[in-house]
Amino acid sequence: MPFRRRKNTAAIPRTAPAFEHIVTEASESFLWRLDDYPWERNVWNFHPEYEIHLLRKSSGVVLVGDHIGEFGPGYLTIVGGGLPHDWVTAVQPGELIEGRDIVLQFDPERLRGSSGLLPELRELEPFLERSLRGMVFHGQTALDGAELMERMGEVHGLARFRLFLELLDLLATTDEYALLSSPDFSPLLDAESLDIIQRSLTYLFQHFAEDLKLPDVAQLAGMSESSFSRFFQKNTGNSFSDHLAKLRLWQACKLLADTDIPITDICFQVGYMNISNFNRAFLRKHKMTPSSYRKLSRQRLTLRA
Repeated sequence: MPFRRRKNTAAIPRTAPAFEHIVTEASESFLWRLDDYPWERNVWNFHPEYEIHLLRKSSGVVLVGDHIGEFGPGYLTIVGGGLPHDWVTAVQPGELIEGRDIVLQFDPERLRGSSGLLPELRELEPFLERSLRGMVFHGQTALDGAELMERMGEVHGLARFRLFLELLDLLATTDEYALLSSPDFSPLLDAESLDIIQRSLTYLFQHFAEDLKLPDVAQLAGMSESSFSRFFQKNTGNSFSDHLAKLRLWQACKLLADTDIPITDICFQVGYMNISNFNRAFLRKHKMTPSSYRKLSRQRLTLRA
């Protein structure tokens, strides 16, 4: 029976843990875990261990360092040690997504320390360096990596370790990846700062479709407007306005692709006050108009069918 962390919560805790303490069994060299969503560790967090993360179900917003993107089923990433991250799905109060995530966490120093006896492990060093910025995999690599992570839940001991090495080799040698966080991202990784950022990010995700202003969120954080603006930029890598725009445009893309809601209605539903601002922001972000994006999404859907 796979090890699963499960907590049926209606809301994200206000004082979320910033530093995740990872405990690996004495008989294992890495941790494999099946997670439901949400539970108490689904927060903006960091840890020295590397994390390979597979989103098996649902969609939402991915936050890795200063990167804001979207994920769907099959989204496979690796996050290096010390890089803050979170994968957020909008759920209803009391809703639980069983087995949303497979999480694999390992200490890179164990690999480096073992390279004296197993010199082949030294080949992983460039991969470990790249992973410090976060990587997302696509194409056949994502499919094969997801299969390996699923199979790990069915075996133990040497059989699981063999699959772990196979996964590392796959991810280290592929060119089907994109780097996520920018190289100069350097947040303040202290517990108080990350707690404030977590509460702010949660509030933004829950209310981005409203007429949100910087002073409102600064007040929530207990800071002045100017101090919070600098603090938010330092710890997320994005300005307040850029972060808000990325969330709104992410939701707009989902509605354009998945619904027939008129574009003007989508504009207001995601928090823009007029269609001109919405069109400009969308064109700047996606290099196409909302109507072109919807048409392209429909064409891709037809091709898949």
